[in-house]
Amino acid sequence: MNLSVVIPVYNEVHNISEIIKRVQAQELANEIVIVDDGSSDGTRDILKDMDGKDSVRVILHERNQGKGAAVSTGMKAARGDILLIQDADLEYDPRDYPQIIRPIEEGIADVVYGSRFLGGPRRVTMFWHMIANKLLTAMTNILYDTILTDMETGYKVFRRGVIDGMTIRSKRFNFEPEFTAKVLKRHYRIFEVPITFNPRDYSQGKKIKLKDAFEAVWALLKYRFVD
Repeated sequence: MNLSVVIPVYNEVHNISEIIKRVQAQELANEIVIVDDGSSDGTRDILKDMDGKDSVRVILHERNQGKGAAVSTGMKAARGDILLIQDADLEYDPRDYPQIIRPIEEGIADVVYGSRFLGGPRRVTMFWHMIANKLLTAMTNILYDTILTDMETGYKVFRRGVIDGMTIRSKRFNFEPEFTAKVLKRHYRIFEVPITFNPRDYSQGKKIKLKDAFEAVWALLKYRFVD
């Protein structure tokens, strides 16, 4: 089964080369689809040199639209049987690829979430950010009758067929709850596996804000009742 790694990027000039290096070091990706979402810090100059080399494909958004828009573009362009979403900020470790892909390869899952709250190694920081994640996950479990531990995880892996006919409307970080809602409503088999997590804080460039939590709440409510 061919693996496409989809990487949404926005102003990651200091990290983009390193994350590509780490993904390639796993020797599992048949293609790496990078979607630059209107970066203005020099990221695009680096990506121009990578495009077309070592299975890297670069797609440029003319203006910043949000992570969800970049992920949607990448998913549409990806050619693999399995799609894996990889953030560019080095918070998630590509060395976890074998374990998060395995349930799909074994035929026991359609979707795999890499959970930051199942006991894997993690940097200790940002208590209130963790609380917000847990509350959003609890809301997901109540609304959709499930037992996820980490709805907001950036590591989501799925068979291509999962997104066939699925329209993602969210442009920003509300991609995570919308995708989760639609996967759950379609009764796909979801597995969670523990992953390594090394979060950066806001002084290091973390982009998600408090308003994104409110947008996530609205998305969970909205997509419970509409498609």
